[in-house]
Amino acid sequence: MRAGYENQQQHALLMTGLATLRSSSAASDAVAARAQLGGTAGRLRAAINLGNPLLARRGAEPGAPQGVSVDLAREVARRLGLEIELVEFDAAGQVVEAATGAQVDLAFVAIDPVRGAGLDYSAPYVLIEGAYLVRADSPWQRNEQVDRPGTRVAVGKGSAYDLFLTRELREATLVRAPTSAVVTDLFLSERLDVAAGVKQQLQADMRRLNNTGAPGLRLLPGRFMVIEQALAVPKGRGAAQAWLRSFVEEMKASGFVADSLKRHAVQGAEVAPAS
Repeated sequence: MRAGYENQQQHALLMTGLATLRSSSAASDAVAARAQLGGTAGRLRAAINLGNPLLARRGAEPGAPQGVSVDLAREVARRLGLEIELVEFDAAGQVVEAATGAQVDLAFVAIDPVRGAGLDYSAPYVLIEGAYLVRADSPWQRNEQVDRPGTRVAVGKGSAYDLFLTRELREATLVRAPTSAVVTDLFLSERLDVAAGVKQQLQADMRRLNNTGAPGLRLLPGRFMVIEQALAVPKGRGAAQAWLRSFVEEMKASGFVADSLKRHAVQGAEVAPAS
């Protein structure tokens, strides 16, 4: 009986010791991540892309955006004991440029191999669909029909769609808009054949243009790509990347990301599966 009791005590001590080691290791990881993410006077500079309304939108006041990426940035800062500075950008390409040049410490961008040269990513936290928009009388009925000689496709410069289509389209020509928010307007003004972008943004453009005299528009069925949105840091910040990987997995598993999407009434973005 006593031997069994002693074994139970030893097991309890072992589990306590392991928990202490894990806690100590986690604290050490957080300290290292804090040093790499808050190097500017203890302030986390987080890049927020306002060009993707599924992730962030302008707030009631300048410098106070709202959205799932904003919620995640604030939670990173809270957990690491850092002040937060939200740096707003109008396009994903601008975010990538700022993060690659270490002008910001944290970015919310799509995972793309072209961008990987200057950034390190967490696992994705949400998945977003890319779609094609055409005029109602367009001959195109399927996504596969777009890549033909003479087809001109409007796309946001430097966006995940721009990078993907640059690699994938062989015959069609890309015409780049300054930002994703004005892709549909460029598509119409230049009488292009197709507009490419976030499905929900294109749907919002259709509603905006309804009853304005603009030609009828429709989306091609399905999607031409799925975008994996992740947290990213400038290359070489390994401790920050490792900590953010664990952070993102916890945020997905705990329901934080799902709750944020629901709170901001985001439709069309889904929580990414566990990595």
